[in-house]
Amino acid sequence: MFQHITVLKEEAVDGLAIKPDGIYVDCTLGGAGHSELIASHLGPGGRLIALDQDDWALDNAKVRLAAYMERVTLVKSNFRYLAQVLRDLNIDGVDGVLFDLGVSSPQLDEGERGFSYNHDAPLDMRMDQDGMLTANDIVNTWDDREISRIITNYGEEKFARSIARKIIAAREKAPIETTGELVEIIKSAIPAAARRTGPHPAKRTFQALRIAVNDELGAEEAGLEQTIDVLKPGGRASVITFHSLEDRICKQLFAKFVEKCTCPPDFPMCVCGGGNGKLKLVTRKPIVPSETELEQNPRARSAKLRVAEKL
Repeated sequence: MFQHITVLKEEAVDGLAIKPDGIYVDCTLGGAGHSELIASHLGPGGRLIALDQDDWALDNAKVRLAAYMERVTLVKSNFRYLAQVLRDLNIDGVDGVLFDLGVSSPQLDEGERGFSYNHDAPLDMRMDQDGMLTANDIVNTWDDREISRIITNYGEEKFARSIARKIIAAREKAPIETTGELVEIIKSAIPAAARRTGPHPAKRTFQALRIAVNDELGAEEAGLEQTIDVLKPGGRASVITFHSLEDRICKQLFAKFVEKCTCPPDFPMCVCGGGNGKLKLVTRKPIVPSETELEQNPRARSAKLRVAEKL
């Protein structure tokens, strides 16, 4: 059973305002921390559907959720197929959906998966081992403009062009096969002064490759759009993000569906009925981890939780 500290566990599950007989979806099963807490709030008439594309997460959940399995359904799927998963289960609406985005600690800690710049391993980075695209494919076959684009857009790395050029130069001599080789190439592309401050020099590039391999941002957008459709009135979405790109997608998507008053500002009260919005924000500002949580789990530092309710 793998070790995993669940981020914003209580806050994210509290945000769902769980009803004992409700139907809930954990779109990112991971270490099953959120799923376990949701399941513990459910009565005999309640149901939890938990999705993950990683076989390890599903195997772990069978052990961790053993006491609740009569009300839990595990599904191997990416949450971008949320609506289809629910159709296949003959479920036409749910009371809550939870997302805990990004990569889970066990995936980072299992060096051979290629997610971590601290372990030397084959360049893989697939969350779903049946997926076609790997980090090796990107690093060894994409052109320098495409590599630079993803490192800029997904890694927000200011030395992206230099890193892309170094990757192309290195692979002309021999294919880049491991995370260790890639880390050394990235370090050589970043000025020494910049390497001495801030996070690990490879952090942003590794994040960018992982997002590209797994199309994480496209999946997030698709999953959130479908969430708004599958929620019953009064149902809630709890979304934990770990970097600004994920948070921006969530914030903008919620904003797009929030009801907006179109009355002139000098009207004493709203008479328009708030327009035709589908959501109301439960949290105006994102909830962030407490100092206590950060002491126990430094990886939670960048986490933000947003909660919205279907009207």
